[in-house]
This record gives sequence, structure tokens and C-alpha cells, in this order.
Amino acid sequence: MKPSQAPAGETLSKARLRVWLKLLKSVNGIETEIRRNLREEHGTTLPRFDVMSALARFPDGLKMSDLSSYLKVSNGNVTGIVDKLTEEGLALRVAVPGDRRAQVARLTAKGRAAFEELAQHHEDWINTLLEGLSAGNVDALSAHLDCILDRQMEED
Repeated sequence: MKPSQAPAGETLSKARLRVWLKLLKSVNGIETEIRRNLREEHGTTLPRFDVMSALARFPDGLKMSDLSSYLKVSNGNVTGIVDKLTEEGLALRVAVPGDRRAQVARLTAKGRAAFEELAQHHEDWINTLLEGLSAGNVDALSAHLDCILDRQMEED
């Protein structure tokens, strides 16, 4: 039996568990590699990349609370990262008219340029990590993962 083959007579439940463990191992390995690449090649972190990525998707900016909700992290985590990005001239905060407590964060032109470079390297790393997958494999895997994500959305 190859390590990737299920034992004969394995139940669907056990096969799904095996798939979950493979997904988890794959994702953890890819994330570890991304974190290493960001740290070693760009002197940055994955959480910082995630914040910049979110702000790049919303050029008009995001309220800090919306940014933390979008990233599914605490306000404190986002605040520290945005503070550092602001100090470096990569982001700025703007007060929300009519709401003294709220601020919108957005990337500066310098921040957008820095993120575009990071994003291209990120895409290249992912492409290299997944180069063993054909276009058909990618389409099939994507469709299967969509089924899982759709199911999760139904439960939320």
C-alpha cells in the first residue's frame, strides 16, 4: 500500500478524516514556507502582509474595526501593524467624519508599491510550491474546496 492510498474497506468517514489531515499538513507546510520567505527575503511577517493585502483590496480604506473583522483577528493585532505601517509611511489613518472614535486605514502610494512587489513574490512562491499541479488538478481541487467553503457558509 502506498502512503497516499486508503486501506481497503476504509469507511468514507475515515477517508474524509485522512483528506482533512492531508489538507492540514499541506496548508501548514505552505504557510511555514511563506512565513520564512517573507521574513528572510523581505524582512516582514505574514500578519503584516495580510493587513497590507486587505488594505490593497480596499483602496478607499477600511475602518480599523472592519479591517480586524475582515482578517478575523483582534483590533489590537491590527492596530499594532497599522501603527508600524504608518510610521514607515506605508499606510495612513484618517478620521471618520461624524465618528470621533473611528479611523480609516489605507495604503499610501509607497505602501501600494511595496505591497505590489510583495504580492508578486508571494504569487511566485505559491506557483513554485504548487507547480506539481496541472491546470486540471487546480480546477478540480478548487471546485472541491468550493464545496467545503459553501458548506461552511451555510452553517454560519
